[in-house]
Amino acid sequence: MSGPRKRRGRLLLGAVAYDPKVVTIWEGMRSYFRDEAKLPVEVVLYLSYEAQVDALLAGRIDIAWNTNLAFVQCERWSEGNAAPLAMRDTDLVWESKIIALAGGPVRSLEDLKGRKLAIGSRDSGHAAILPVHFLSQHGLREGTDYQSIRFDTDLGKHGDTGTSEVDVLKAVMEGRADAGAVGSPFWQGVTEKKLVPAGALSVVWTSPPFHHCMFTGRVGLAAEDAALFEKALFGMRWDNPRHRAVLEAEGLREWVAPRMAGYASLRSAAEAQGFFARR
Repeated sequence: MSGPRKRRGRLLLGAVAYDPKVVTIWEGMRSYFRDEAKLPVEVVLYLSYEAQVDALLAGRIDIAWNTNLAFVQCERWSEGNAAPLAMRDTDLVWESKIIALAGGPVRSLEDLKGRKLAIGSRDSGHAAILPVHFLSQHGLREGTDYQSIRFDTDLGKHGDTGTSEVDVLKAVMEGRADAGAVGSPFWQGVTEKKLVPAGALSVVWTSPPFHHCMFTGRVGLAAEDAALFEKALFGMRWDNPRHRAVLEAEGLREWVAPRMAGYASLRSAAEAQGFFARR
């Protein structure tokens, strides 16, 4: 763990560049912080959450925009001293879904026994870690009760790109898998954009809700700095056109204070699946 470090009058904020649009989003966030909120923030982009977590724990950045997995890892590896600061309103309502061909052999979780389940990147909380965890709670063990087809694409991005979920969808549609695990935002996009023929797929099962991303402060981040950051963040308004462009691109209407209950399932899953072992 790293203690307080002197900053040269600015906060260093980390984010992972999982897609080219991330650069545009964080250019907008940086402009808001510096020009409107008058908070000196500099953005540091990383190519993986592993690199960003390491930087936060070493004190090289002050705040990280983390996935749920990156957040619970920071929480564990800092012995609970990394500070949850804020999250999106949309981070409160995530679910994992098991989808299958409509009218096919998989119509319930019980039907998964002895069949093939397509799963997203192994570091994706919503498309791999939590589905495997929740299924085990229903007595369905990976490799024993069902066989998984894993699509470990874009590892290090924690499922942010959605590429592995596209692979899952294709595997189910093409009959290479009997069912597949995806996150609720991805499934919503599939249905709203009509990416598959109407009625071709059905949702077999929906997980309990869980939380997703979290702004995380480094160990020793001054309470004053954390408060200034939160005040600036919560000052963004959907009805302000300049703010809305950034909020919409990042997938939220408003920033909210941390809600911790929705990370319990991922903590348990990460423990069981070895994601708390230090690299």
